[in-house]
Amino acid sequence: MKKTRPWLKTLAVGALASVLVLSGCNAGNSGSGSSDKAANLKIMWWGSDVRHEATQKALDMYTAANPKVTFAPEFTAWDGYWQKLPTLAASKTLPDIMQMDAAYIQGYVKRGLLADLSDIDLSGIVDEQVIDNIKIDGKVYGVPLSYNGQGMVYDKVALEEAGITLPTNNWTWEDFFAYAEEARTKLPKDKYPIDDLRNIWEWYQFYQTSKGLGPIFKDGTTFNLDKDTWFEFNSKYAEFQKAGIVPPADLQLTSKENDPQTDTFGTGRVMLRGASVGSATAIEALLPGGRIAVNSYPIGEAGGGWAQSTIFFSVSAASKNQAQAKEFIKWFISNAEAGKTLGTVRGIPINNDILKSIESSFTAGEQLGIDLLGVAKEKALPFYPAPAGAEDFVSTYKSEMESVMFNKTTLEQAYETLVEKGKAAEAKLK
Repeated sequence: MKKTRPWLKTLAVGALASVLVLSGCNAGNSGSGSSDKAANLKIMWWGSDVRHEATQKALDMYTAANPKVTFAPEFTAWDGYWQKLPTLAASKTLPDIMQMDAAYIQGYVKRGLLADLSDIDLSGIVDEQVIDNIKIDGKVYGVPLSYNGQGMVYDKVALEEAGITLPTNNWTWEDFFAYAEEARTKLPKDKYPIDDLRNIWEWYQFYQTSKGLGPIFKDGTTFNLDKDTWFEFNSKYAEFQKAGIVPPADLQLTSKENDPQTDTFGTGRVMLRGASVGSATAIEALLPGGRIAVNSYPIGEAGGGWAQSTIFFSVSAASKNQAQAKEFIKWFISNAEAGKTLGTVRGIPINNDILKSIESSFTAGEQLGIDLLGVAKEKALPFYPAPAGAEDFVSTYKSEMESVMFNKTTLEQAYETLVEKGKAAEAKLK
């Protein structure tokens, strides 16, 4: 069996009692399904009002072409969604179709809650490599809806005006640190080259994985915080804090990403920061008018950053309407009219034909997302989310490193606490 990505290994598969096979009709073109059985599909997703409205229109389009299939939609914001879905899982009332995220899909598959969708023929719709990357033990439990990835954005105008050397794509961590040091000498005291992200565990993980040392939770279970690398990284940021290269802790921790009033990048206090493809429109709105340029995350010998699908449609293993649900999901990502209606409400469409058909109408923010994906893909590593069961480690990482930023805790003390929490998480995961 072909090996899957590291963050998807060691998962127990929730198999179906019997596999429902789709017929050979072209649901992508006609929108009509292979089953004559009537169904009211419960479907649930998170997102913005724009996503809600576009998705509802797509559901109406499908029912118009398939009158026997109707929908009972439910949608909410991100936080509310992940509070409610576990409750539904516990009461065995998961919706037929649910939007799923790469950070959570492992846990739902491990508990046998998601149906195997490997029998959906996605050839010519989703790139084969994309499908291979999201398989869990060789099977598909979530059909990818969009591309995602992470790169860096910077205020090109401000850097040029200050005479600062601009970043170059696929720069190394040494280049990144050198940029920050040079920029400090040319910026006013109340402006900063980079953020201080020591309290964000993923930011350090980018550093460790780029050096080929693997994620903090290797294979989704084994605690793998490399001591020397961790101290090297955080000692550099401690130096930067003393030199005023990063914002003071109080300014950094009051910054709310993409908030026009507090985002330090949007308010011009920080010149460069990380950005996901999915947040590109919000970021462009902070500094409109072509001020923003993009760059890859710093890379090491193994690469850097990440780029892959992270948002899916999954089907409940307990659903009595699996055939209809599968037919709908295939239509959702392959129907041209649905693609135009949905646009980029879930990011860059996973179907390249649909992407090409709508690209000419992209806004500046959507084009920024395309640009971010472009710089991220070449050297990208897989997406390594914290596994379900490591929540205590994640929250402790944040609080401990914030104490370090305020000089209330030493690096040595923080490291000991993190190792204790990490090993406790490992025991729980295993």
